Amino acid sequence: MDLTLWIIAGLLAVAYLASGGGKLFMPKEKIAAVGASARWVDDFSSPSVKAIGALEVLGAVGLILPAVVDSAPVLVPLAASGLALVMIGAVITRIRRREFKYMMADLVYFVLAASVAVGRFGPEPFTG
Repeated sequence: MDLTLWIIAGLLAVAYLASGGGKLFMPKEKIAAVGASARWVDDFSSPSVKAIGALEVLGAVGLILPAVVDSAPVLVPLAASGLALVMIGAVITRIRRREFKYMMADLVYFVLAASVAVGRFGPEPFTG
């Protein structure tokens, strides 16, 4: 189970690092032009989109770095919990915008982040 949690955390870290980095460094208009699934940015101000991007990047770093350097590994499940909360916000936004087709991906990310949080808080914590 430990290996599975590492794989899920690694994949989530890559996905959130790419997604969050894009939100941090791309203008809001360019994000919206990516496709229909990115039109949610029209409902948020540019600083809000950048804040979401920053949370995603910090969450991605928090999924891996504390465990790798063995410094405060309790931050891993906390980062996963934070990313799960971000995805709950994404699902709520999708429901409000009636974008149910795109909501499925958000739910998958939520389940994966919640799995890492539960796994690292529960049966497979990082203990010395």
